[in-house]
Amino acid sequence: MDRTLDEADASEYDALVLSGGVINPDQLRTNEKAISFVRDFFKQHKPVAAICHGPQILISAGAVNGRKMTSVKSVSIDLKNAGAIWEDSEVVTDNGLVTSRKPKDLHAFNAKIVEEIKEGRHEDQYI
Repeated sequence: MDRTLDEADASEYDALVLSGGVINPDQLRTNEKAISFVRDFFKQHKPVAAICHGPQILISAGAVNGRKMTSVKSVSIDLKNAGAIWEDSEVVTDNGLVTSRKPKDLHAFNAKIVEEIKEGRHEDQYI
């Protein structure tokens, strides 16, 4: 990272990647600046990717209802309760939204992120 949330503007980036872990997503999901930043990527139809516990941030941003997604098993119930269509796959893509389960899936996750960035804006990306 080279900017704080106060300095960052989604229009200056091609995509957003939300990493996993237990603590960071839990802290970011209650940070209104972080949630607003995430929403801006969806509003600008840019690719968004999340792995492991990262989708928790997307739940707080209101970006999962009706979306096909995956995550670590412990977040699956939260995603389903928020309206996501959860599946147990190494990587799931839904109109520019890329999700993966765990570090073991990083190869497929990274390859799919690159593909989505190459495709550019996804007009069907929504929030």
